[in-house]
Amino acid sequence: MDMVSAFFYNLFLTVGVIVFAPLLFVKVILTPKYRRRSVKRLGFALGESPGGAGLGFPRIWVHALSVGEVASARNLVQELRRSYPQGVIIFSSATRTGESFARSILGEHVDCFVPFPFDLLVSVKRLVSWVRPDLFVLVETDFWPNFLAVLNRRDIPCLLVNGRASDSSFARYRTLRWLFRPLFNSFQVLAMQTEQDAIGMRQLGVDPARLVVLGNLKYDAALLGSAVKAGFDRAVLHIPEQALVWVAGSTHSGEEEIIFNAFQNLTQSFANLFLIVAPRNVERGAELAAMASRCGLSACLRSLDGAGGGSVLILDTLGELASVYALCDVSFIGGSLVPQRGHNPLEPAVHGKPVLFGPFMEDFAEISRDLLAVGGAVQVHDEEELSAALSLLLADPAERERSGRQAQELIGSRRGVTEAHLALIRNVLAREKKG
Repeated sequence: MDMVSAFFYNLFLTVGVIVFAPLLFVKVILTPKYRRRSVKRLGFALGESPGGAGLGFPRIWVHALSVGEVASARNLVQELRRSYPQGVIIFSSATRTGESFARSILGEHVDCFVPFPFDLLVSVKRLVSWVRPDLFVLVETDFWPNFLAVLNRRDIPCLLVNGRASDSSFARYRTLRWLFRPLFNSFQVLAMQTEQDAIGMRQLGVDPARLVVLGNLKYDAALLGSAVKAGFDRAVLHIPEQALVWVAGSTHSGEEEIIFNAFQNLTQSFANLFLIVAPRNVERGAELAAMASRCGLSACLRSLDGAGGGSVLILDTLGELASVYALCDVSFIGGSLVPQRGHNPLEPAVHGKPVLFGPFMEDFAEISRDLLAVGGAVQVHDEEELSAALSLLLADPAERERSGRQAQELIGSRRGVTEAHLALIRNVLAREKKG
């Protein structure tokens, strides 16, 4: 970012802080879940800096915006730990749920978890000085001008891995080209998911020498996450033995009523149908149970052990959805019937389960296209199409098996993306060591 752009960006940021600081202060003080994290995001109360690295062992800072990006980074972080057992791995996420999820799946591989700093110069400088990274690795997205500028001024190499951008993102980047082009050019290498992503970056004026196409880390992450928890079966969730199971995962407001209505209609033809709804925000569990009741359905909460009968289970817990997909007969991916950009369809596909999703799959555009192309997924646009597609799959076990197999084979054919990213990281660290 040049001096003029930096001046106006920080001027805008300063004005925003002055105007909104009182409201934000009250919100943080009155909300315990934000209080501790916000202080750390300002660069204070960080405690002792992570140590343990000796001469020649790198300190690697990996950042993932939220839950989806954390899932993408899972395999990469585990392989980084195997490659650099005596190095220090610091992991950050911008959201509280992202950090919580990262701790649950990466706790044994990461030396320290930190909240990502607010993009204020004082906060960024304090946190970067505390972490002292030899390399910063950004997963997919979350670009902050002051943060990247501080890293560049301190000659800390930055890598973008699993880079992607939807059409709407590129439109925004083009509109604010003066801001984003220097941001992207501050990375030593941008490893994009597809050639189309790389073309978009070149059109923005990003140095072509900085761009590589390495594929999508989510394919390897899906394979890694395919193991089902020991002892996790239908009995644990109180699912009737002969039930057909439909899992609607990562759902958003505006979708659940559609799902409940479709389920109620389907039970007229499939009396043994059992529905599991996993809201993207697990705190909405009680809300969804009440919504199900208004639709004439009996719903139980997983957080209350799911006992009590009924044909609907609300999965209001973190870290279980991937294993639950292994138990279903058919799946639906939330955030796709409403404009929330979709969620990861590979989580059920890796278990050989047929996948349904709506038209809003921008964050998984490449993957959804691939699944549709091989017949491993069905796209629907409304409640009527959702009910019709589910009815066909539920009535035809052979079609369910065929569709699920095609999806599973697609994932197997995309192995090796993590190793390509690891090779890139090794090369950058080796160059820095020689330098």
